Amino acid sequence: MMLRTAFICVLLSGTAAIAQDSAPIAPMDVNAARAELGKRLFYDYRLSGDTALACASCHQPDKAFTDGQPLSDAYSGAAHFRNTPTLANVGYRDAWLHDGRLGTNLNDVAREMITETYLMNMDMRIMQERLKQDPVYVEMFRAAGMSEPSNGGARNALMDFMKTIVSRGAPVDTGALSAAAQRGQGIFEGKGQCASCHSGLRFTDDRPHNTGVADNPEIWADPERHSAFVTYAKFMGIENYMNLREDPGAYIRTHNPDKARSFLTPSLRELTWTAPYMHNGTLETLEEVVDFYNAGGGDDPLKDPRLKPLGLVPSEKADLVAYLESLSGESFDTDAYVWREDDYDYSLIEDWRNVNN
Repeated sequence: MMLRTAFICVLLSGTAAIAQDSAPIAPMDVNAARAELGKRLFYDYRLSGDTALACASCHQPDKAFTDGQPLSDAYSGAAHFRNTPTLANVGYRDAWLHDGRLGTNLNDVAREMITETYLMNMDMRIMQERLKQDPVYVEMFRAAGMSEPSNGGARNALMDFMKTIVSRGAPVDTGALSAAAQRGQGIFEGKGQCASCHSGLRFTDDRPHNTGVADNPEIWADPERHSAFVTYAKFMGIENYMNLREDPGAYIRTHNPDKARSFLTPSLRELTWTAPYMHNGTLETLEEVVDFYNAGGGDDPLKDPRLKPLGLVPSEKADLVAYLESLSGESFDTDAYVWREDDYDYSLIEDWRNVNN
């Protein structure tokens, strides 16, 4: 299948910053051809072992690259035990995943998501051969300055695409805060003490904290979720993992008991698109989140000592919600972030399935 002439011109445009309107966080410099290749890979089901999942299955652009579920899907025969985090502004993150076990290299993150058995379960040697069989990929890799489809090239392309996912147009950035949101900002930075952890342009300190969030019992009630959890806990070297009935969180990074049940501070950007909330999706609305922190968080002996009842009255809670809503910008469901159906030859997947089944 031939690529359109205009499309090739885009691919050959070389290194460029992806332009954003009203972007509070500076767009990162990426190779435009490589980012376009990464976009196609992001939506390609052939990156999972049985071609049932793509990156976009759980990271959907109309939900700020989350999936709208309390706990995410996983590879066939399994289900995940955590909520899907947003990919907005991921190029600036200091740590990845709710437990923070992956560092800042998006290439490593892409490898983990693609190869992990309960995620996409892909042998990257097989993935490379699948890419080589697709003439569109052969042409796109060459246009991106790579001689042929490769695992490393695919991960680098995914990395460049993810770096283009940048927040834009939020009222907090454009100066279009309502009166309620302006009052809520004062509460956020003062009485609510939210800014002590939700700081900076992304509203996160990228550090783990124990806030006493209750465990989601579905993780252990659902055999498929429990199976994925056991696989994870065993791989992370947790003792007695078969009987464990709590998410260890950042404990797995150092096995320091003081870090048990602590999780990275999530970014507050794009909140209106990313419900439900918390690492396990146990809070459905922003109002519930505010009530949770107004009560001083949950009940846990290792809870961060800064969490105490706030004494917010109903009007203050409403103002705080208005401010939190102002941290969300324009939808990512645009041509810049979505590989549209008419650009993608899905018959290639069906041809592969017919040959290999």
